[in-house]
Amino acid sequence: MPTLPTPDYSPRFPFTSGHVQTMYPTLFRPEPEAEPRRERIETPDQDFLDIDWHECSSGNAHRLAVVSHGLEGNSRKKYPLGMARELTRRGWDVICLNFRGCSGEPNRLPRLYHSGVTDDLHTVLCHGLATGRYAEAALVGFSMGGNQTLKYLGENPDKVPSQVKCAAVFSVPCDLAGSCRVMSRTINRVYMEYFMKGLREKVRIKANMFPELVNTDGLDRIKAFAPFDDRYTAPLHGFRDATDYYEKCSSLRVLDSIRIPTLLVQARNDPFLSRSCYPEQQAGTSPFLFLEMPKYGGHVGFMPLDRGETYWSEARAANFLESRS
Repeated sequence: MPTLPTPDYSPRFPFTSGHVQTMYPTLFRPEPEAEPRRERIETPDQDFLDIDWHECSSGNAHRLAVVSHGLEGNSRKKYPLGMARELTRRGWDVICLNFRGCSGEPNRLPRLYHSGVTDDLHTVLCHGLATGRYAEAALVGFSMGGNQTLKYLGENPDKVPSQVKCAAVFSVPCDLAGSCRVMSRTINRVYMEYFMKGLREKVRIKANMFPELVNTDGLDRIKAFAPFDDRYTAPLHGFRDATDYYEKCSSLRVLDSIRIPTLLVQARNDPFLSRSCYPEQQAGTSPFLFLEMPKYGGHVGFMPLDRGETYWSEARAANFLESRS
């Protein structure tokens, strides 16, 4: 499917800035009202995942959406809550999952989460479908969660349950190595330190749980993703090094194999993404990948054009899912 026309999303100054769009929602967006129901489920490898259920008011939804958050996020961040609110308003039930170690309690095993984890998404999706209430399902992902979603859909399409009819993902670092290089720029230092603070804390927790596996010497001197992934992400999750991890876990390499309609929205002024994260060639040859590149939006920004509470990305995702379900 050819790249979609540039959408008519034109916010006012200063929200034309990618950095303002990226930071403003985190700092100033009111928390969307929601009353999620927390559930803990066991994983096949004897660990656990904490998920939040958001149920539509009618109580008889036949459609389920699974929402995946971004790096160092969780299911109670504003952007998954906003997406869940919009979808439940439109008659969907929603599960917002927490990656391992992101729900407020450390997971049991040495492994944590990373950009290429897909088994946990499959576990959560199948858990929701096992209730027998849903004839259709959809996937929504932000940033890292978007990369996991795309990789899940493309790496083994026959494994994806038949109920999954469509997906929508936003601000996806689908070329991990390229995005890593962009994030290492001086202008992105404030974002990098935010992410590294949380990642370093998770490593310290794992070092206390598994001192024979995790060494924190020099941890505070690690200021970027590549050395962190070389030392911790790769060895804890079976990769040779950071380069091997980025190569094997980038969803870019499996986009051609996706078999359900999938909307990929990448703002052209996203400060986190490299040029290689805009897969125009793949979108031009795939009948299922719909690439949309608004001029503005930043990274997981896409603020409303008016003073409403629904973000542009939330309405865009809901409209796409409804058109395909």
